[in-house]
Amino acid sequence: MYSQINKSISRYVTFTQQELDIFNSLLEYRKVPKKTIMLHEGEMCNFEAFVIKGCVRKYYIDANGFEVILQFAIEDAWVGDNSFSIYEDKPSRVFIETLEDCEFLTFNPETKEELFERAPKFERAFRILIQRHLTITQDRLFNTISKPAMEKYLDFLELYPTVPQRVAQHYIASYLGISAEFLSKVRAKIAKQ
Repeated sequence: MYSQINKSISRYVTFTQQELDIFNSLLEYRKVPKKTIMLHEGEMCNFEAFVIKGCVRKYYIDANGFEVILQFAIEDAWVGDNSFSIYEDKPSRVFIETLEDCEFLTFNPETKEELFERAPKFERAFRILIQRHLTITQDRLFNTISKPAMEKYLDFLELYPTVPQRVAQHYIASYLGISAEFLSKVRAKIAKQ
């Protein structure tokens, strides 16, 4: 059960088997059915989850009542409200919902701190994960502001090649910041090329 997460986390730092055993002992396996909201806006996020299997979306509801998708998390990705709820100790401003039946390995802030005390190299690994997440977020912001819809969609396909077969088109449109109708036109134009 732990080989997938161990391989993923070991991309950044080399761990001993003893360090990986400590890490694995602090993880909790969770199976969550499709269409489950794991976190509601206004709640405190008390988990970080590694996706073993499935697809999750993280989103907020804007002032006009529209859902705006911030992230898709699929196999080998992490999801949680790290930036606001966990690190700032404030209620979440986002929702996290499973779009497929999912399997996760999770931990909470207390077990993460225990991990850092017992196996300090994990602090470096998670710092690198956060830096990578920040880079991806900044790149996404740049693309959203500066690129036309077709380029945004092609970038999306590069980042999430399997997601279009797994989620409804209106979710992808929300992620890209365009209407579902406009996304249909973009897809048709790409198909002709």
